[in-house]
Amino acid sequence: MAHKTPPLKQISLIFAVLFSVGVMSASAADQPSVDEQSVFATVGKVAISWQDVQTEYRSAAKNKFFHGKPSDEVVAELQRTVADKLITNALVLNEAYRRKLKPDSKTINQQVADYETKFSNDPKWPEARTRLLPIITKRFESEALVKMLENNVRKVPAPTAAQVQAYYTSHPGKFTTPKEQRVSVILLKVDPSAGEDAWEQTKADAKTLLRQIREGEDFAEMARQYSRDSQTVDQGGDMGYLHEGMLPGLPQETVNKLQVGEVSEPVRLLEGIALFRLTEQKTPGLSNFNSVKQRAKELLTSEESDKAWDTLLAELRKKTPMKVDESRFLPLKTPDATTK
Repeated sequence: MAHKTPPLKQISLIFAVLFSVGVMSASAADQPSVDEQSVFATVGKVAISWQDVQTEYRSAAKNKFFHGKPSDEVVAELQRTVADKLITNALVLNEAYRRKLKPDSKTINQQVADYETKFSNDPKWPEARTRLLPIITKRFESEALVKMLENNVRKVPAPTAAQVQAYYTSHPGKFTTPKEQRVSVILLKVDPSAGEDAWEQTKADAKTLLRQIREGEDFAEMARQYSRDSQTVDQGGDMGYLHEGMLPGLPQETVNKLQVGEVSEPVRLLEGIALFRLTEQKTPGLSNFNSVKQRAKELLTSEESDKAWDTLLAELRKKTPMKVDESRFLPLKTPDATTK
C-alpha cells in the first residue's frame, strides 16, 4: 500500500506550543482568534500557523530581551530567525514522513502519561484533557520524528586511518598547544571603600616584599605568609598553568613582560595590590599525531556529521514547495543606498 501523507491540517506544526496550567485555565476571550490560527507558511505537507510563530517568538523574546525593550530592527531579525527555525523543523518533519519513520509508541505513551501526571491535580485538567491530549501526543510524535531523522542522517561512517591522518595534516591549528604560562601571585588585599592612604600603604608593603624576594626570600613562602588570595595561598601563590588570555587585562599584560623567574612590580587590582611571578612558560607547538589521533578522529567525525545534516537541510529547502507569508513581520532595515 502506498504511504499516504497525513492531511495538511492534521499535521500543523506544534513544536513551539508551550502547554501549562495557564493554557488550560484560559478563558474563551484569552484563546487565539481565528486570525491568529491562520497559516503563516506551508512547507510541503506541513502547515505553520501564525500562532506557532507567535508562541515561539514569545519564548525566544523572553530569553533574549529580559534586559529591556528591543528596537524594531532587532525584533524584525528575531521574527525571521524564529520563522526560519520553524520552517527547518517543518522541512525535517516532511522528510520524516516521506521516509515513513515511526516514533516509538511506548516512549510517546510514557511522555503523555508523564504529562497527565504533571497536571492531574489541576482542577481544570479533566475538562481540558480531551482537547489537549491529541495535541500533546502529536507534539511528542513530531518531536520524536525530527530527532529520529537527525540521528539517522548524522550517523556517518567512521573515518579511515588515512582520512584521520590527512585531517590532522591539513588542520595543524586544531592540534597546536597554545602558549602556557605558570604564574604565581601574592595578593595584599585592600578594602574597596578604603581611602587612598590605605592603597599607598599597601603598595609600600608590596614593595618591601618584592625587595625581600629579589634579595633571596622564597616567593612561595612569602605568599603563604602574606597573600590573602584564598584560592592560591595554600599552594604558595601558584595559579598553575594558564593559557595566554586567561588572566584579565592588566595582570596578563604584566605577566607578558616578565622573563621566567622574574617578579613584577606591585600591580593595583580591584581587590588590592598584587605581585606576579612567571614560574615557567611553554611555547606553542604542534602535538604529535599519535597523542591527538583520537581527538582528530572525533573532530573529523563531528564535522562530517554536521556536513551531512547541513547538506540534507539545503536539499530539502531546494526541493520542497514552500509558501511563506511575512506580512505581519516588522520590515528589515535596508542599507542606505547612498552609504558605501
